[in-house]
Amino acid sequence: MMPLEKTLILIKPDGVKRRLIGKIISRFEDRGMKIVAMKMLVLSREKAERHYDVHKSKPFFKDLVGYITSGPIVAAVIEGPSAISVTRTMAGSTDGSKAQPGTIRGDYSTGIEKNIIHASDSPESFAHELPVFFSSDEIHDFQFGDEQNIY
Repeated sequence: MMPLEKTLILIKPDGVKRRLIGKIISRFEDRGMKIVAMKMLVLSREKAERHYDVHKSKPFFKDLVGYITSGPIVAAVIEGPSAISVTRTMAGSTDGSKAQPGTIRGDYSTGIEKNIIHASDSPESFAHELPVFFSSDEIHDFQFGDEQNIY
């Protein structure tokens, strides 16, 4: 069995406002990934700036923070084999106009600004992003009855 890893996804305000939460989460579950934490929240400016601090010096930083704080988001921790790369592939290109059909952004986004979903791009990003959204006691460790068939 491949080692399991965790990753973070955020369904951004456009995804929430367009009623896509269930469709997006079901894609990950259909793929065999496990949701080990999930919550809806409106991100504070401080947490948004911490989440996006790698982009602090870029001209679009203010717009990123403004958008992610503009409405509720859904944050989730997903676990599975190669969860980071699988989740990034499923999300599709950051620019929805260039994302392949069949990906989340390819099916639901037409641009780079309102692009439906965020997915951690590396173990280092996940380690930085996770504490912005979840405490360790909010991450659940459990087994599915059919996990040996999935993994």
